[in-house]
Amino acid sequence: MAIEIERKFLLANDNWRPLVSKSIVYRQGYLNSDEHSSVRVRVSDDTAKLNIKSATIGATRQEYEYDIPAEDAHELLSTLCQKPLVEKTRHIVVIKQHTWEIDEFSGENQGLIVAEIELSQEDEAFEKFDWVGQEVTEDVRYYNNQLAKQPYTSW
Repeated sequence: MAIEIERKFLLANDNWRPLVSKSIVYRQGYLNSDEHSSVRVRVSDDTAKLNIKSATIGATRQEYEYDIPAEDAHELLSTLCQKPLVEKTRHIVVIKQHTWEIDEFSGENQGLIVAEIELSQEDEAFEKFDWVGQEVTEDVRYYNNQLAKQPYTSW
């Protein structure tokens, strides 16, 4: 079984920006999102993925991801995915053994910035930097599938 252990945080300031090693623009949409799971299509440049996640609240969830043809992904985003799509730029910050993924949202979720860190176990120790703010791992409003249903700009 594929497991993802991830914690989410709001950002306290912009001190992370000089640490960014790479940025990737994503467009993603949801084919399904209910109390059991979500099925997402994500496109970046000419790469595309189909992702299936359990709807578990908290840091640990089942996750499966598969490559799909980019042309199919664009068609799915246009025709079958729930609107609005989730649009964001993911900034990568690597510090020691941890990689922080900082999602800066645009479109209907403009103004929201969330930092995520993947861990190998739920109680794994990691350094919280001055730019790491309030933890929102347990707050479903910050899950991407929920941002597609209830965008940040409508809160």
